[in-house]
Amino acid sequence: MQPGARGRIDYKWIALSVTTIGALMSAIDSTIVILALPDMMVRLHADLVEMTWVIMAYILISTVFLMTFGRVADMLGRVRMYNLGFVVFTVGSALCGISQSATQLILFRLVQGSGAALMMVNGVAIITEVFPPNERGRALGINGITWALGGIAGPILGGIILAFASWRWIFYINVPIGIIGTVWGYRALHEMSSPRQGERFDTVGAVTFSIGLTALLVALTLGIQFSWISLPILSLFALFVVMLVVFFAWERRAASPVLDLSLFQNRVYNFSVLAAMLQSLAMFAVDFLIVFYLQGVRGYSPLTAALLLIPMPLVSAVVGPLSGILADHIGARIPATLGVLLQASALAWFIARLSPGTPYWEIVVGLVLMGLGGGLFWSPNTSAAMNGAPRQRLGIASATLATLRQTGMVTSFALALAVAAGSLPSEVVMDLFIGTNVVLGSQAMQAFILGIQNAFLVSAVLCLVAASFSFVRGRENRLQQAQSDTPAK
Repeated sequence: MQPGARGRIDYKWIALSVTTIGALMSAIDSTIVILALPDMMVRLHADLVEMTWVIMAYILISTVFLMTFGRVADMLGRVRMYNLGFVVFTVGSALCGISQSATQLILFRLVQGSGAALMMVNGVAIITEVFPPNERGRALGINGITWALGGIAGPILGGIILAFASWRWIFYINVPIGIIGTVWGYRALHEMSSPRQGERFDTVGAVTFSIGLTALLVALTLGIQFSWISLPILSLFALFVVMLVVFFAWERRAASPVLDLSLFQNRVYNFSVLAAMLQSLAMFAVDFLIVFYLQGVRGYSPLTAALLLIPMPLVSAVVGPLSGILADHIGARIPATLGVLLQASALAWFIARLSPGTPYWEIVVGLVLMGLGGGLFWSPNTSAAMNGAPRQRLGIASATLATLRQTGMVTSFALALAVAAGSLPSEVVMDLFIGTNVVLGSQAMQAFILGIQNAFLVSAVLCLVAASFSFVRGRENRLQQAQSDTPAK
């Protein structure tokens, strides 16, 4: 063993521990809020639209700023921006807890989402930077466990907190964890490569991209409540298209673009990102639809419905690191492609089996297949994408991957609800969405199940398309990566 080698080996696991804490906080917070929405609506004297934006504000801001933060991190340092994210997220959580109105809560959720975006984009970049290519799959798999565990811990913690304390504690619980993570990050992490000098920030590119993506996400969100062909919604979609055209036209001639289009010249990166976006588009809303089924059709409470989904994240948490190790040895193409095909199989199972009286064990079969597929797909696909990015562009490469995946998630939710709930009144759909204990009548029940099956059919087709992109990505040149992308000392 060479001098200093042991230190390098130890440091990568330290870095993984810090980024995993941040990922766990973000994962828990994405689910813990939902159960508290009805209580918050009463306590803050809010309406349904305001409570919808308590969730959407976090998702919106944590998606829109990813690209900008990734570019800034490449310029100023990934560790610096990651640690700043911990501080912003922790402060935002505390402010959410002391909110006295729905408007304040929405604004502070924007702060919280900004911190989450900083941690999200730089956490994956830091892991990629400190781990060699032949170990990244395992590291990303371990880090990915947090999202599965967050899916379990969020509803459980939310239910326990609401049973014994105020809704404010679902935000306060982040504060001590955030303080520990912040101190640990500032003491343990250090920059592995020098920030790029002499580059100017692409303000025009960042602004046009942010406006365009905001218009798209707001249109998709409001389209759930209002008509998709109303003038405001169509205007937002039009603004998105215009901003997208302006953005790409500008990026082609910008000296230091916010989005490095040369990233997409790498076949492995290109198809890995497309597969991730399509997989998110297909699968993100599926677990929500199953929760809606368990609540509206089977009559379970929101907490019970969430707990009944535990087999899916549990299996994903077990399989994720194992699939990462497998990808480190044989590449991402086989496990990732198999994973998304298994998710398509799970959707086909639900289409065939879902009814008002489906036994729970049949639901478990579908959930296990979904968890197995997700565990096989995520860490190998992310590892392949980041292995295909140049070291000096890891921040923007991670940001691009995360932005497209997050956009796929929001689009998935809007698309699935539009298909599944097209025959139900919008107010019933939104009651289900915020966790109100709504039980559908017999006729509405049958219509909703048919809608869910149609939504699952659309998702299954998207999974098959994602599988095709995953399969044709090609093999990663792992020897070349190991030689050219060795972590800095």
